[in-house]
Amino acid sequence: MATKLSHYDDSGRSRMVDVSGKAATKREAEASAFVVIKPEILKALPQNPKGDPLEVARIAGIMAAKRTSELIPLCHALPLSHVDVEMRLCENGVAIATKIVTTAETGVEMEALVAASISALTIYDMLKGLDKGIEIREIMLERKSGGKSGEYRRAK
Repeated sequence: MATKLSHYDDSGRSRMVDVSGKAATKREAEASAFVVIKPEILKALPQNPKGDPLEVARIAGIMAAKRTSELIPLCHALPLSHVDVEMRLCENGVAIATKIVTTAETGVEMEALVAASISALTIYDMLKGLDKGIEIREIMLERKSGGKSGEYRRAK
């Protein structure tokens, strides 16, 4: 059975979903991204002349989550209770994990995905002088809870 997309009216025009009838409940979302970086570039991170790329990317992700409704046209502006962005160095790059929490009428999946995406783009920006071939991969929603659709967890 096909599910109706909520961001379109019966005429097929884009619309912002009316969430005024929904109850404000606790909602969480987690997303991830991976930035592929050559090992020699990873070794050079502590000497990066622009500063600590991972810390700058972490702050950029936090800031981006708070501005998601300005970036994605039909997203609602949400009062975020918590934004967490974590970076983990791996042998072939950086794993990014985000977690967003709110108490609102709609979920925070887009905020989690935007935080992961902007963090990854910031890492690229901070390191592009060393290697323009850095790749951003695997931006995805890992988990969400709350709201009418309930729990979601990405299958591993």
